[in-house]
Amino acid sequence: MTSEAGPSRLPTLTPLEIPSQHDIVSRPRANSKSKPKSAVDPVLRNALRYTISAREYETLHKYVLSRSRLLRKRMPSVNTVERYMDGGNTRRGSISDRDSGKGKGKEKATNGNGSRGDTYNARVIRDALRVFIATGLGMRAYEMVMARLKAQKEPNMPQKKQPFYKSAGLRLSLSLSTILMLYRLLFRFLSRLRAHLLDQSAAPFRNRNPRTSQALTSPYAPAVGASLAGLALGIYPSQQLRVTVAIAAIFRALEFGWNLLEDEGLIWGWKTRAGGKGMVKRERPWWWGSWMLQPFAFGQILHATVFDRESSPIAFADFVWKNTTTYLRGVPKDLPAGMKWPNAWEIADNLAQMAKLNWPPFVSPTLFPDQETLPSSLAAVAPLTARAHPLITSLSCATLHPSDPSCLRTYLTFWVRSFPRMGRFFLLFYSLLMLPRYKLLYNSPLYLVNRLLSRVLRMSTFATGAISTAWASICFFQTWFPRTFLPTQRIFLGGFLAGLWAWVERKEGRSVFLYSAKTSVDSLWKVGVKRRWWRAMKGGDVWVFVLALAITGAVYERDARAIRESYVRKGVSWVRGAGFRDWGLEEEEEEEDKEE
Repeated sequence: MTSEAGPSRLPTLTPLEIPSQHDIVSRPRANSKSKPKSAVDPVLRNALRYTISAREYETLHKYVLSRSRLLRKRMPSVNTVERYMDGGNTRRGSISDRDSGKGKGKEKATNGNGSRGDTYNARVIRDALRVFIATGLGMRAYEMVMARLKAQKEPNMPQKKQPFYKSAGLRLSLSLSTILMLYRLLFRFLSRLRAHLLDQSAAPFRNRNPRTSQALTSPYAPAVGASLAGLALGIYPSQQLRVTVAIAAIFRALEFGWNLLEDEGLIWGWKTRAGGKGMVKRERPWWWGSWMLQPFAFGQILHATVFDRESSPIAFADFVWKNTTTYLRGVPKDLPAGMKWPNAWEIADNLAQMAKLNWPPFVSPTLFPDQETLPSSLAAVAPLTARAHPLITSLSCATLHPSDPSCLRTYLTFWVRSFPRMGRFFLLFYSLLMLPRYKLLYNSPLYLVNRLLSRVLRMSTFATGAISTAWASICFFQTWFPRTFLPTQRIFLGGFLAGLWAWVERKEGRSVFLYSAKTSVDSLWKVGVKRRWWRAMKGGDVWVFVLALAITGAVYERDARAIRESYVRKGVSWVRGAGFRDWGLEEEEEEEDKEE
């Protein structure tokens, strides 16, 4: 009852909280010994967690261990391994529970849904250790093979021993495993931070810091922030392999970005449907493709090979030298003793010197034996010009085909000699590539053989035509251009014309075109640094790799289908920690189900 003076001021009592059965902790008796919570050794439990998951052990036990009686008796059961990982408080249905409790979507998969034993951090460390071990073993095997080959070529060459902690294999393994671990941890942290900032309780923070919250709550923030893990590429020493990885990564990232812009109609635009109802995306022109990179790439590579030998791709140039026996002749049998025959690189250096001298004319030493016929800077090609035909008027022609005065006949001779050799090489190469498709050979042998032969013929035509045009263009420009007209730039122009042969292989030669484009970009950068067109940035290749990771992650977040290859989409998902799954394909299936 209350009085008229005011309300009662009785104290309010909080409700009694009754602990549940799991919260009750029994107090140990004075004389009793405390029993451990779990009989599992924590070192063994952590070792198992970071080595193999319960799901993987169940698969291993099902298909390998259970097949042998000896192993089945000695190896622990699946229940025992689960009990070890979960600290002794698990049940057999945990694996099936994890399967049924999987979240739908990339975000839920990234956060992880495993049991207490198989945590997200455990999976991160386990995968990083596996990458470290696999890369280390692969690099060790590669170094052993290369050492054997080098010992066979140069048996008296002393081998330099390097400390283990300074070896390139160890640093590469450490670099890749660190990139994976940091990427997953950063991506999960930024994803959770974004989810917390998008919550209603974080509205005051968003109001106080609008720009910061806008950046952190962007759907691309986790992908861009996690790309900083690419800085761990700097653990590997600054060698050609690191530059190659960075260039390959940025090329793939730009390709994914191009696909995204093309899918959204930002490249070719939109057009009105027939009948004026709605808009439709314009198709890519039929002539557009990666083959258009080849003329520029070949022009740059040929120019660098002639004028900047140290900045040219050695492997690319060696392949051209070995398949140019018509223009680069071997040592003749009747060469006088004491006379040095120029090799391919010396001929290329002398062609560069001829270009700097505005392509001087040829004076035959046969017709004018008492006259000086060569400048002193071109003395290395004297054994070639001394045998040149008197009817040749160009010094470059006397160097490249001294025994034949006809440039056209030399060009046709190159085709007759090189095309069969190229055909045999590419037949063996593509036959080895088709070995994994042996089932198709059994089911459709005619189709596979027809495809193999057509690919070999097109690739042989492309390679033979490109190499022959590169050499023949020098003779062509000497005949039709004045000596002072583009004396050095005509080398690039000849490579550009050689690259037009890529039209023959435009449908299936994409991998070759991209490889030559990457090689050309690497060579162009080195040439620019040498000629001081730009400055070399310390660790610039590492930042290029970081940029590639950011672009790839942003494109994958925007539309995973912009990454055309399913195995690449699975790889990006695995790097993020969402499992080796093709989320782009699952999104397409979900959209089809909604439409139905």
